Amino acid sequence: MQQTLSTAPLIELKNIHVRIDERDILKNVDFTLHDREIVTLIGPNGAGKSTLIKVLLGILKPKSGQVIAAKNLKFSYVPQKFNPSHSLPLRVCDLLALEKCEASIKAEVIRDTGIAKLQDAKVQQLSGGERQRVLIARALLRQPDVLVLDEPMQGLDIQSEAELYDYVRSLPEKYGCTVLMVSHDLQWVMQGTHRVVCLNKHICCSGLPESVQQHPEYQAIFGTNRVFYQHHHDHCGHGDSAAPCPHDSRPHIHPEPEA
Repeated sequence: MQQTLSTAPLIELKNIHVRIDERDILKNVDFTLHDREIVTLIGPNGAGKSTLIKVLLGILKPKSGQVIAAKNLKFSYVPQKFNPSHSLPLRVCDLLALEKCEASIKAEVIRDTGIAKLQDAKVQQLSGGERQRVLIARALLRQPDVLVLDEPMQGLDIQSEAELYDYVRSLPEKYGCTVLMVSHDLQWVMQGTHRVVCLNKHICCSGLPESVQQHPEYQAIFGTNRVFYQHHHDHCGHGDSAAPCPHDSRPHIHPEPEA
């Protein structure tokens, strides 16, 4: 998958150092995001992935280093978990109404995410795949420059994963946004992203998926047997698209809470 990047990044982190409770969470991290690229952030539990996202979003100020962002840069964030109380009568239409935008844009997002029939449904009653589509729709209503997805496929069945991955892959072209995804799904990492960044408190390696999986630090974390090949066969009806085949095996690193 090839991507033409603008010369100036949308946001750049330079020599970021985060220390919490006398522990170094991030050390000497350099990280960039460019226009309309899909970047996947991977790493073991406790690697500092959530901390890096907080620095990007401006939620956490690093101990040292620089954050250089384009003027008026707008983020949208889809959290790993969203479980509102069942006592809260929150319908899908109520959740979407929290974001103000033009009616034409809202109609387009609702159509593209396939949630038109869910407008009157309670958020708590949605399936995992439906809820993720609703959350992505809400995030897109902000018309972000950067969409951050934190483990969006967690808990989904394989078919829902495949459909959602295919949709996420279309977002840079469709909405002109950059996508940063935290993922433990190595099959997606190697087939659905433009650039992989492997983090373990520092940037272990970064680059094209096929080069990163050959890097010694990647193999030290995930093992030398986790080597994936680009899937171009048409036995699942995906043609030449890079959409994940629902019959493919998908190794996962089971996530745990991290810094």
